[in-house]
Amino acid sequence: MKLRMLMAGAACLLLLAPRAGHAVTEGNFTAMPMTTGDLVALCDPEPNSPLATAAVNFCVGFAQGAASVQVAHDARQRTGRLFCLPNPLPARAETLAAFAAWGKANPQRMGEPAADGLFRFLGERFPCPPAR
Repeated sequence: MKLRMLMAGAACLLLLAPRAGHAVTEGNFTAMPMTTGDLVALCDPEPNSPLATAAVNFCVGFAQGAASVQVAHDARQRTGRLFCLPNPLPARAETLAAFAAWGKANPQRMGEPAADGLFRFLGERFPCPPAR
């Protein structure tokens, strides 16, 4: 069931990406060290690429895993959260398409570690309210 939902989400992401996309290579799939540029390429592959489905699946898994770990960490620390996700949560495909667009608009961030770039984007897109 989860795989089916993941595949549907990946298909939606591809449908929402009418732009040219990035050329994805097997080198983009390195788990560590992976750059923000690698993650952007995986989240927004060229639609006709033979690696497009794998790229989007990797992107979704990486982003979901990284964000989940950070949210859990922040919940235990209770201070200094990097981002504050809204309730209800936005569509994953929409958010990852926005991340890819953010990456294109911020080429100076492409050499940063992938999680750093993702968290910077999430912090800009979903900032936490000021502490009282």
